[in-house]
Amino acid sequence: MYLTLSQSVIDLYKKEMELTLGESVRLFVRVGGVGSGGFSVGIMRDNPTDKAYIIDAESITFFVEEDDFWYLDGMTIDYNSDLDRVEFLQPRFVDAFYPEEQ
Repeated sequence: MYLTLSQSVIDLYKKEMELTLGESVRLFVRVGGVGSGGFSVGIMRDNPTDKAYIIDAESITFFVEEDDFWYLDGMTIDYNSDLDRVEFLQPRFVDAFYPEEQ
């Protein structure tokens, strides 16, 4: 499992979620999403299990549980400030909304 979070998306999540040192944030697969009709990435405060993939960023724990590895493994999540949106790059899938291995 490997996931990349850009500094800009970490800063965005910290600001928008008003995260403080020591908090944990789960990234997970959602069915649906605005306009997608397929899959998207959800985010919420939670605590990781022993099998979670963990990224420690500025004393905040971002993590993915084992059931969601299939979608998030290899993904890069970035915040594009020019467009004011979070962007998800998953090179394993032709279309991240409707994942089908290349």
